[in-house]
Amino acid sequence: MNRNFLLGKFWNPDHVLEALEHLQDKGVKVYDVYAPFPIHGIEPLLDIKRTRLTVAAFIYGAFGLTLALTMMSLIYGVVWPVNIGGKPYIPWIAFTPITFETTVLFAAHGMVLTFFIIGPYWPGKKEVLMDDRQTDDVFVIAIDKKKISDMDGVKKTLSEAGAFEITEKEA
Repeated sequence: MNRNFLLGKFWNPDHVLEALEHLQDKGVKVYDVYAPFPIHGIEPLLDIKRTRLTVAAFIYGAFGLTLALTMMSLIYGVVWPVNIGGKPYIPWIAFTPITFETTVLFAAHGMVLTFFIIGPYWPGKKEVLMDDRQTDDVFVIAIDKKKISDMDGVKKTLSEAGAFEITEKEA
């Protein structure tokens, strides 16, 4: 299903923030902002909530830690105990590097899988570029045209904030 967007294109990230503030004051819901690099302070203006990916990372890491300690304890303490110079069968200190690496491995791979499952960024997905220059030097504010009640007012707000080009695109 294709949607129609009104695009405001800017050269300066400060002008993007200014335009977002004015649009928010007018009650216009911005679909997204496309930028060649992160713009600090833009999240509250776009109503972006804090990610819960850190919680998933903790759960995956805890699972990796538990799995590593359980496997090594069972293998070295129960299934195949080896007495080396009177040392204990389960040397916890010696398990530290492997436990750390397994924790990091499970957390990293789990986050990547969660990111691909939750977000629409699976391998082979066709990207949508609002403007070919958005990855180079142009900042783009995309507004869903269905959610705009005063088209002329929004265009005026974008141009007053410093948009050098205002176009429409179906994506």
